[in-house]
Amino acid sequence: MSRRVALIGTSAIPIGRHQTADNEALQVLEHEIMTRLVSEAVRDAGVNKEDIQSLVFTLPRPYTRQKYFHTFLMGQLRLACRGSVMEVMGNGMTAALAFDKACDEILLGRAEVALALGINMESAVSAAEHMMSSMRTTGDVDFHTSAGFTPIAWYAMDATRYMHEHGATREQLGAVAVKNRYHASLNPLAQYRKLITLEEVVSQRPIVEPLGLYDVPPRGDGAACLVLASEEVARSIGRPYAVVRGRGFCHDGSHQISDVPNDMIAFTSAQQAARAAYGQAGITAADLDLAELYAPCTIVEVLVSEAIGICARGQGARAAFEGETGLGGRIPVSTSGGLTSRGHPAYVTSLYNYVELADQLRGRAGERQVKGARLGLATGELGNYNAALIHVLEAMP
Repeated sequence: MSRRVALIGTSAIPIGRHQTADNEALQVLEHEIMTRLVSEAVRDAGVNKEDIQSLVFTLPRPYTRQKYFHTFLMGQLRLACRGSVMEVMGNGMTAALAFDKACDEILLGRAEVALALGINMESAVSAAEHMMSSMRTTGDVDFHTSAGFTPIAWYAMDATRYMHEHGATREQLGAVAVKNRYHASLNPLAQYRKLITLEEVVSQRPIVEPLGLYDVPPRGDGAACLVLASEEVARSIGRPYAVVRGRGFCHDGSHQISDVPNDMIAFTSAQQAARAAYGQAGITAADLDLAELYAPCTIVEVLVSEAIGICARGQGARAAFEGETGLGGRIPVSTSGGLTSRGHPAYVTSLYNYVELADQLRGRAGERQVKGARLGLATGELGNYNAALIHVLEAMP
């Protein structure tokens, strides 16, 4: 890259229940949350509001009453821009795409400062309505939806296959949930912070066998704002920042899950996206100090950690069980608490991944700080990793 993009400021609300029901007298307004976060992120970055020339929003959930939310919020911010202002959508990859497109605005010279931001509200919507929407967006409506096929069912099949092929145990998968809950206990943005034991994980009621309650993500609301800038701007501010060293993307040509026989637990798109990101960054997986993964279930964290090369094939579950992927281990994974404990407000989930990397690489992660963290990786997912978007970030003084 002739220009480099720096992540210089962040702000986010704790993931949890923020949305209000329609019949409540006092309503939580999405634009009030977002205007506050923009102000906080800009202050954290050390820039002025007038410096912002591009904003890339995540598309809000269909439950958000205000449509064209991006231009509505521009009116609330009283912010005029000459770069680009847009909403993007890619299901689980939505927030990673927002970050990626905000990077593009800087790389193309359209902006020196750009925002990637969004809000996801869903907690006041009934489970039935939410599941109907989820099935229509994540499966083939003529085949998957009529059978009631859900994303958790995909992942449960992945887990069953993985356990069959590699001899992994239920306890080894459960160790991922225990690790992530410990990490979340140290993260003020996390939805669930109470520690859990391995015995509690394996004894919970099944959601889809072999995955139990603590193996799957909760529903929750979230909102975050990232401030990106050219490295020249970042240097001029004189504060620590993280620069984007490498980027990789791959879509394997299938919709959510492949209808062509394949190695269902190889996550080929993540392999290829990681290879491209490492190549651009000039590193290997062994150089990473931490990884913040888009992994809705324990099994997904295992499979992605193998696909991106930080664990050997068939060893991801064992690595979690033996403490390799926890704080203080060989390669800490999901130090924020991951999607199972930090939370999973789907359309903004990856924004929280970048918030965590920014905190770690700027030395601001507190008790969960990875000592000497210099290189971090974040992944975004579409479907059952039929597509992956990966960024490698590096700490700069």
